[in-house]
Amino acid sequence: MISLNTDIGEGYGCWTIADDEALLAVVTDANIACGFHAGDPDILRRTCETAAGLGVGVGAQPGFADLRGFGRRYIAVPAPSLVNDLIYQLGALDALARVAGTRVGYVKPHGALYHSAVAHDEHAAAVVEAIRLFDPSLPLLCQPGTRLTRRADAEGLAVRYEGFVDRAYTADGLLVPRGEPGAVHDDPTRAARQAIDMVITGTVVAVDGTVVPMPVHSLCVHSDSPGAPALARATREALEAAGATLVSLVDPAPVTAP
Repeated sequence: MISLNTDIGEGYGCWTIADDEALLAVVTDANIACGFHAGDPDILRRTCETAAGLGVGVGAQPGFADLRGFGRRYIAVPAPSLVNDLIYQLGALDALARVAGTRVGYVKPHGALYHSAVAHDEHAAAVVEAIRLFDPSLPLLCQPGTRLTRRADAEGLAVRYEGFVDRAYTADGLLVPRGEPGAVHDDPTRAARQAIDMVITGTVVAVDGTVVPMPVHSLCVHSDSPGAPALARATREALEAAGATLVSLVDPAPVTAP
């Protein structure tokens, strides 16, 4: 069984980043922006409502307070402030999700925060602490074998491992930085092949040809990747053809709105 997720709800005001409806019709889980790197209350509620209507699980994707940089710039936020920033974002999305008839079922940090929590003990600890304080039953979705994974395990959080079908990997199992050539895959066939490798063999081929262990519970398609809906469809079709069962990371059954 495997989940197919997407980072979504990342427009702002009149600006649209992706075809959210097309992606939500394909994936099993939606990592919804929480307003700090993208998204506004209208977009967050609308995305939650669409996800709920399609039976798609809702996850929170909090990030650095960086609207101009789309949350992809590192910010040296002190850990106590970062904990509060994250709780703030989780609470905002969960409120709108509940009104939409669903609820936040897991947490996945966004962009630069995701990478910072993999690289820095202070930010890894802050992410884990924020989840623990907000709702310790929420799983953390992140790359396997990282500092963040180890911290979450040590603190007793549930962890779900994530792989990326539209990104290239380094030999140490991390993502090739977006500024480097070939960091983002835009070929649906290549994305689907990478998905099959991770699900069937638990590995991914790095840019230097190294075969890297990559056991995953969920596969991600970024909504702002070129041709994201086609990447998602090709990935889903390839997984189903290989006999994989696609399931949500969470129970998407509606809950009573407050």
